[in-house]
Amino acid sequence: MTTTQPRAKRPQRRSRELGRIWGQLRGQGAFGVSAVASVFIIIGFVIFPTAEIIARSLGAEGRVEWDRLAGATETVSTVRNTVWLGVLVGVLGTIAGLVMALVQVRTTFRFKRTLHLITLIPVISPPFAVAMSVITLFGRSGLISKDLFGVRYDITGLDGLLISLCVSFMPVAYLNFVGMLRAFDGSLEEAATDLGAGLARRFRTVVLPLLAPGMANSFLLIFVSAIADLGNAVLLGGGYDVLSSRIYLAIIGEFNLDKAAVFSVLLLVPSLLVFGAQYFWLRKKEYITVTGKPVGEPKPFEQRSVTWPLLSVALAIAAFVVLIYGYIVVGAFTQVWNINFSPTFDNIRFVLQGAGREAILDTIKLALVATPISAIAGLVIAFVITQRDFRGKGLLDFASVLGVAIPGTIIGIGLLLAYNAPILGGVIPKLSGTAAILVLAFTVRSLPGVVRVAVGALNQLSGSLEEASVSLGATPAQTFRKIILPLIRPAMFSSLVWSFARSMTSLSPIVFLVTPEWRIMTAQILNEADQGRFGNAAAYSVVLVSVVLVAISLLALTTGFKVSDESTTLDRSAP
Repeated sequence: MTTTQPRAKRPQRRSRELGRIWGQLRGQGAFGVSAVASVFIIIGFVIFPTAEIIARSLGAEGRVEWDRLAGATETVSTVRNTVWLGVLVGVLGTIAGLVMALVQVRTTFRFKRTLHLITLIPVISPPFAVAMSVITLFGRSGLISKDLFGVRYDITGLDGLLISLCVSFMPVAYLNFVGMLRAFDGSLEEAATDLGAGLARRFRTVVLPLLAPGMANSFLLIFVSAIADLGNAVLLGGGYDVLSSRIYLAIIGEFNLDKAAVFSVLLLVPSLLVFGAQYFWLRKKEYITVTGKPVGEPKPFEQRSVTWPLLSVALAIAAFVVLIYGYIVVGAFTQVWNINFSPTFDNIRFVLQGAGREAILDTIKLALVATPISAIAGLVIAFVITQRDFRGKGLLDFASVLGVAIPGTIIGIGLLLAYNAPILGGVIPKLSGTAAILVLAFTVRSLPGVVRVAVGALNQLSGSLEEASVSLGATPAQTFRKIILPLIRPAMFSSLVWSFARSMTSLSPIVFLVTPEWRIMTAQILNEADQGRFGNAAAYSVVLVSVVLVAISLLALTTGFKVSDESTTLDRSAP
């Protein structure tokens, strides 16, 4: 009796605890509903599909694949290549993003608006478009490598992947650092100057420590994006095998879902390790720079010995980005890309007619639905993670980035397996073959970026702001809407931009989810490239980038932001 009675009471205690939490959330109105819905998105459309893949890898056939692949030298080499690629891209992409952000916020460079737009171009284009341009410029028959320098250089492999992935994911760090640097308290540096610290020491002991959350979050997101990227690995991998390309080949070439499931589980391990290191490093540290008190604005660097090297690196990066994307434009308006440069509009006409027009309209519709869902869910999740203390917070944080930690192809397959039939007694209907599952795939893929950007901004807010608001009688929803959101508006704008651009340019999560009823632009680009019609693929890329640029401009107008000579700032004249 003494041993069974406590056990019998445990479910009752859990029920009461869940009831208490539900009552608190219900009492917080729209904020509580948003929090519950956000957690449901993670559980239902990230964890559950991932569990389906893990279960597939642990099935009878999956265990056979584990036994066959676990000790193979080829598998060990693939895992090592994947981790090394992620580390290199994470470090280089974070440094490049920091340099571009420092030039944007801490220098008096005249053409910041142009530099800002150039830096954002990779966000709004499909990554494998960069791969096509890199091959045609620097490959064996490349315009620069062969025609200009007479060198038949094989760009495929680690070097080609580094170039393409760094260009593609560097803006993730840039958007993160710009918001943090603008919120930085300039009086801290002034105090260090008064104490006799030079520029180098101030930057090392004051600025960099306070940027630690942004650095850790940027590295984490770039790392998991790089190791999970599919398009570049397929086009530029060559003999440099990584897990994402092995998964793709297992599905497309061998039709072996069990083998793909095993590789996808292997891909989760480095993501988990990197996140764990980041979480335990930042967990006991504070990086608050926004307290609600008057603060000094960050002042530009005045020393030429600092500004000139920063400008040189930033302009070199910008020039390379212009070269890469400029050559994509050339391919869109020439007869045969890299061979016959006679001008033509045939490629563009092909995209704007028939199936191309349908793909453009369908992609825009789905992206417009997915963007607010991922932006709101990401901001709410980030707020709960950074401003609330509860059991399981670390698990929620990790689950929020899980959508980008595994290959998009596996996310698509997981969603297909999980929702290929009604579940929960028909409460959730069959979603495969519908537009809903495409929207969910877009949301899952963009959600981690929103969460990481918002976490970086919210980590700078002092808890005293919310305490003061609550003491004045404000509800959590009012505090979030009137206090928190205005202070993180740059991060919110970045989140909306990231969500829409990510949805428009996603490929791997929707490869196995598209249907004849719904055409997606990135799938059309891949189809044209597979058929050798690179001019049409380049034209699709140009149209896609143009659509996203127009959407960002409209978004800036509606949210009260403008792209000024000092980067993305709040337009005080907006109503």
